Amino acid sequence: MSAGGAAVPPPPNPAVSFPAPRVTLPAGPDILRTYSGAFVCLEIVLGGLVWILVASSNVPLPLLQGWVMFVSVTAFFFSLLFLGLFLSGMVTQIDANWNFLDFVYHFVVFVFYFGAFLLEAAATSLHDLQCNTTAIVQPLLDDNQYNINVAATVFTFMTTACYGCSLGLALRRWRP
Repeated sequence: MSAGGAAVPPPPNPAVSFPAPRVTLPAGPDILRTYSGAFVCLEIVLGGLVWILVASSNVPLPLLQGWVMFVSVTAFFFSLLFLGLFLSGMVTQIDANWNFLDFVYHFVVFVFYFGAFLLEAAATSLHDLQCNTTAIVQPLLDDNQYNINVAATVFTFMTTACYGCSLGLALRRWRP
């Protein structure tokens, strides 16, 4: 008790009081009603197609297409994790500047996917390169493999564009 007879409340426990997370996107299923949520869904679907198409080719240039596989698989899983955090509502319980994290994530993935697009386009453009793997000189890619690589290049570009759009939206949220 204090001198006046009134009880002084105890100070708040700092272990249980957290600052509010900084996020402007809605949590839960409402994220799917936003442009950002739609772009993340497109990134997942198109990135999965890139992954499938590159894996279904014979990967004649593993140095080039290995990077494309790494980027598409990694971005696929991190985008799933990102969307899962928003759908589950965990973003409201984790103290972080989600607007900044969203911007940084989409910037890094956009740069990596742009590089993957250039490498996949380069691998596809070498389809007429003649290889002497046996006694018979044959092109690097047969017609079927060439068509698969063209589709992979197109979907890699579309995925890169989706990440670019998400990057622009994240920049608007981070820097209003």
